[in-house]
Amino acid sequence: MDFNNILYPALVIGGIGIVFGLILGIAGKIFAIKVDPLVEAVKAALPGVNCGACGYTGCDPLAKAIVGGEAAVHACPVGGASTAENIGSILGIEAGETAREVAFVKCNGTCETAKEKYIYDGAMDCKMAHAAPGKGSKACEYGCLGLGTCVRACQFDAIDIVDGIAIINEDKCTRCGMCVKSCPKRLIEIIPTDSKVRVQCNSREKGKDVKASCSVGCIACRLCVKACEFDAIIVEDNIAKVDYEKCTMCNACAEKCPVKIITSA
Repeated sequence: MDFNNILYPALVIGGIGIVFGLILGIAGKIFAIKVDPLVEAVKAALPGVNCGACGYTGCDPLAKAIVGGEAAVHACPVGGASTAENIGSILGIEAGETAREVAFVKCNGTCETAKEKYIYDGAMDCKMAHAAPGKGSKACEYGCLGLGTCVRACQFDAIDIVDGIAIINEDKCTRCGMCVKSCPKRLIEIIPTDSKVRVQCNSREKGKDVKASCSVGCIACRLCVKACEFDAIIVEDNIAKVDYEKCTMCNACAEKCPVKIITSA
């Protein structure tokens, strides 16, 4: 066997490998994506859940936006004040104080207090039920369907279905807003945690129709409006609404509400 017949092809293949290796190495340096160390540091300070609550597709684009000045240091609702403070330290700027917020379900129509139009026998999904006749089986078309779509949307195990309605565990809630987006009834909103005066109803029906479907619904009587000395509550579209910037939590509205759908601390 001629040794040259083995040696020469091996040298050629080895030479080709070296050349390609050099080309790839040079190309890697030329086309390498430069990583901003500040972006990496900010990204590391973020929770890393990539929930999209900040308005960006994930923590990586949010970090770039914060470093680029397009987003505030407290833009991550999940991380809260501690994350904002850490990011502020990295960037050498003041984070500033932000009021903690929490998700709130505007419905108190439990299995006992809210009537049903029919027995729903479909998929355990609020969006599917909402597409059914009458926007679900609940007599109140604005009320919680209690099928758990928001529970499954929450990455933080902060929601439970209790007696037919969604209940928020405020200690776990990060106000990421995924439950708000998932609810077809649009009855979950983000409110200041410290604001304990809350309206537990979402119905836009007139008082007579509300009473026909739920014993604890807002009847738009406006007694709460008259009781408030600070113009912090109005009735709009047949439902009482709290202006949290004006509310002093005097509880006058809650005390005056005849159906007790306004709660207070």
